Amino acid sequence: MKAGWMICAFFLLASVVSGAGQSPAAAKALSPLEQTLIASEKSLIEAKKKDDGAFFKRTLSANFSLVGADGRLLQGQEAVDDLGDSGLVELTAYDMRVVAVGEDAAIVTYDAIVRKKPEEDQGPPPRYQHFSSVWVKQADAWKLKFHQATAAHWGDW
Repeated sequence: MKAGWMICAFFLLASVVSGAGQSPAAAKALSPLEQTLIASEKSLIEAKKKDDGAFFKRTLSANFSLVGADGRLLQGQEAVDDLGDSGLVELTAYDMRVVAVGEDAAIVTYDAIVRKKPEEDQGPPPRYQHFSSVWVKQADAWKLKFHQATAAHWGDW
């Protein structure tokens, strides 16, 4: 019986050691579309942090709309004004993904850690959020048509 346990332990140890020596799967190379839209989304994040009106003017589609973490749908100038937020302390994105919807449209999704100064009438927004952006190609330029923030952990609010 003791020899059986030793044989099992030997094979278990051998499988762990052989598995540890294998290199992890190589990360999938990003397509040109993925590279372009991930770079565009990262630029959007930086513009949000700075409340960069010039960026928004050249990047947002004429009929841009957004749904905030509070669930309200904003359109037109109200949406643009809400997108740029000077109270933003941190917006750290991770796990960005691009889903092509056609030749001239794609969705970028990602998770983010968000820290914002609390407003007088309410506490800070959820710290962990999921973002989705719809980008459309208009005359050789990618424009942001829709943006949504969704609380990832409801108890975070």
